[in-house]
Amino acid sequence: MKHWEHRPEKSWKEFTINQPYAKGLERLREEVLAKTDFDSATLWQWGTMQAMAVIEILKDCERAFGAEGQKIVCQALQKIGLDVGRQILKDLRKPDSMTDEEFVSFFVSVINRIVYASLEDPKIDGPGQVSFDILWCPHQDYYQAFDCRVQRYLVQGMLDALSESGQGQGFQVRFDTTIPAGASTCHFTLWRATDEEGQAWGKYTAQLEAKALRIANDGQAKK
Repeated sequence: MKHWEHRPEKSWKEFTINQPYAKGLERLREEVLAKTDFDSATLWQWGTMQAMAVIEILKDCERAFGAEGQKIVCQALQKIGLDVGRQILKDLRKPDSMTDEEFVSFFVSVINRIVYASLEDPKIDGPGQVSFDILWCPHQDYYQAFDCRVQRYLVQGMLDALSESGQGQGFQVRFDTTIPAGASTCHFTLWRATDEEGQAWGKYTAQLEAKALRIANDGQAKK
């Protein structure tokens, strides 16, 4: 059984997984992995190069173009997150027997285990709240703690897709701990937030953006 296929909840079987980038995935499985000696671990090296390139593009755009460069890159990331979320959720409907918490947690498991290729320990904490620990993330050995800000825009796009689908209304996400910052796991909480709590994500994103621009300006000044 593949690492993403199992969850203990009975309703997990009712959550029909739509694989993102399905056409390319089918080619990889049927024409490459099944018929050649391709070492699939090299996909991690390729993916790490892509991830580090995105971070460098963002930093260079912040240094060269300031807030406008930052905005362009971050909006592009959010658009990709939205597209991935839409692919996962295409034609997917929540069965009447499935709780909102289960649906949100299952959707996030697909993101964590497939899109982010990570090992995850998910939990449904109770009414209005779910959480998960990332036990291993492909980025953890090369990301600096501040680099994780890149993921906020991808995640925001995916959550926008969830909201767009009519599911998970009012759920907000919080980054509690991250491995690059020294924690043993990356821990995240999703909960049905109040209006005030719902604004916290955007406020913190703005703080991170301002900090990044200060770093970029300091770097320019030292040249």
